[in-house]
Amino acid sequence: MRKPVYFNSHELIDGDIYKGYPLQEDKGPFVKRDLDKIIRVMNASLKDYPRTFAFRVDLRLPRLLSRFTESRLIERFISSFREKVRHARIRARRDGYAHDTCVRYLWAREIGDHSGRPHFHLIIFVNRDAYNCLGRYRLGSPNLYSRMVEAWASALRIEPEDAVGLVHIPRAALYQVSANNPDSEEILFYRASYMAKAATKVRGSMHCFGGSRG
Repeated sequence: MRKPVYFNSHELIDGDIYKGYPLQEDKGPFVKRDLDKIIRVMNASLKDYPRTFAFRVDLRLPRLLSRFTESRLIERFISSFREKVRHARIRARRDGYAHDTCVRYLWAREIGDHSGRPHFHLIIFVNRDAYNCLGRYRLGSPNLYSRMVEAWASALRIEPEDAVGLVHIPRAALYQVSANNPDSEEILFYRASYMAKAATKVRGSMHCFGGSRG
């Protein structure tokens, strides 16, 4: 049996399959602990919501980085975003739409190859019976995209208009995941495995991967 490889005390995984899920092999090696976290959060969402809507978003920092401290940025973003979603669902119930949702998430901090600046990749999970799209990518719209921009602005303590260019939705960012459709889980895990790669992360002095507890 091959001896496990470790990086900063974390076991690394190579190859194109992990626990039956496909990996972006060319992006490896991957941190085993982080891959397991992706599986746990995805399964927790599907347990509560057999019809789950998951989506990718990248959060960037302003150029005047010295004005901001990274400490608890993601925590503040998620807290603000969850509160905005909660209020939106309260309003929806008043209008006769009964489906509720909690917000689960995964995040990874990376350092850009060329810029040397940190940024964050996230995958957010919600009930697909409550939300099945992000809406128009326009600030002020009553949709998930606008709420993410407002939440990131709140986390950075800047005006929402100044956060528009800091919230990026990449290509192929939306996933309709179903508990009775293993292919849909594999597609999402394959995309999410990128976030568990060891490269471009600075491990040790700063936490660079996390997510919902369950």
